[in-house]
Amino acid sequence: MSKDDTGHDGRLLITLGFASIGILFLIYARLGGTTVTPDAVSAIERIGMAFYVMLLVALGAIAYGMYQYHKQKILKNDNSLLSVIAQITWNSKSRKIFLATFVSYGVFFALTSGILVYQPDVIFSKHYDVTVPSAHITPCCGEIGYVPKLIVYITEQVGLQVIPINLILQIIVSYLVGLNTSVAVNAFSILKKNTGIGGIAAVTGLFIACPTCAGTFLSLFVSASGAVAFTLAITQLQTMFIAISIPLLIITPIIMARKIRNSGWSCKIES
Repeated sequence: MSKDDTGHDGRLLITLGFASIGILFLIYARLGGTTVTPDAVSAIERIGMAFYVMLLVALGAIAYGMYQYHKQKILKNDNSLLSVIAQITWNSKSRKIFLATFVSYGVFFALTSGILVYQPDVIFSKHYDVTVPSAHITPCCGEIGYVPKLIVYITEQVGLQVIPINLILQIIVSYLVGLNTSVAVNAFSILKKNTGIGGIAAVTGLFIACPTCAGTFLSLFVSASGAVAFTLAITQLQTMFIAISIPLLIITPIIMARKIRNSGWSCKIES
């Protein structure tokens, strides 16, 4: 394998990013699982802040690695399924569709998973005796991936409750939904032009994220009670439904790419 394959296609950064996240979770589970005394609270909070800084660095490495991998698959143009996906999603129209879907679904995900909290009937400063705006780390205690929590009070009715595993799932699922939508729109156009049956082949990419809705409905119902934080059971249930959808979100664009390749479509890169 050439240096160009191993050093510049982004796979190393992606691997290191995910490995770093796993190591971060394990290290914090070990440190955060200790008994918290009043004297140790400030030290554990600093560890929690360092956790989020390193988590953002790891996510940034993964994002840049994905960008590099996307570019490399286009340059290779080897007619593989991943190369087909890369080719059809590189043009400006596809990037706009991806970005719009990524942002809109990300906001929807944040609302339904409890990351973004809006409580119009509660005044945070009075109800929770906090300063608005402000932010603090809840360093413990919980299962691996659910701590440390980052609580941010933005306004008197709007806040953030960031749980590490949910933040990662939000980014992954939003990315995959954006990719599915972008591929599906292109698949509809390409397959309809080449074979006349583009509608059925592409429509699954637009709606494959629906398994997440089963969990979000319950979360919406619970959020109406006025609590800033959902119970751990509800959060874990939401996480389970979202995790189930990820394999479907990965498989669907591959299926559509195979249909596109079999239709006789040839790659035309927009400069």
